[in-house]
Amino acid sequence: MTKRVRVLWSACASLLLLTAACGEDDAPVCGEPLYGGSATDEAWMTMTDAAKKPQDTSHAVTVDAPSEGQAFAADAAPPRFTWIPPISSREAAASPGRLAQAHRRRAPGPLAWLGHLLIPTAEAHLPPYTGYIYWVQVTVPGRPCPVDVLTSELAWQVDPESWRMMGTAAGKDLSLQVTSAYLLENRLMEGPFRQETPRTFRREAAAP
Repeated sequence: MTKRVRVLWSACASLLLLTAACGEDDAPVCGEPLYGGSATDEAWMTMTDAAKKPQDTSHAVTVDAPSEGQAFAADAAPPRFTWIPPISSREAAASPGRLAQAHRRRAPGPLAWLGHLLIPTAEAHLPPYTGYIYWVQVTVPGRPCPVDVLTSELAWQVDPESWRMMGTAAGKDLSLQVTSAYLLENRLMEGPFRQETPRTFRREAAAP
């Protein structure tokens, strides 16, 4: 490797690291959600853009669990939240019987292409999503960001870490909002639809 090539590689690598570090300040404060089912980061971008539209409750889901005002014991295991879609011209996919937990996926950064020039790697791309998508938000008093989940399923098995975060507001009302939409290859076709009134529930405080 010649000296000129080494200098070029060093400059490119420095630019990549510097720009990535600067970009951290521009990143959304709350970050990405947990993902469930076939939900993707591209579908997440579609839903966040759609959130700017006027609220429409005409075809919102009906939350089945938790029930309104339900109180969970302090030592209760993480529950399963479920919802029922309204009758629609499109058939909503049934939720799988397994209790699959949502998980995080890391999307490539805006400078990923430059990184591949420096160190070529193979990257798997998820196919565009078509179907109903559900954005679950649990607002926890005292926390600046809600617990966000994006899923293609009709249920969310709450994971231990999310359940722990909800427990930081023990004895206080938490709110559950489910926003739904129909996407065609990640493009918004119907919705988004939001509940007129979020569902409230709580985790009881531990006994002294």
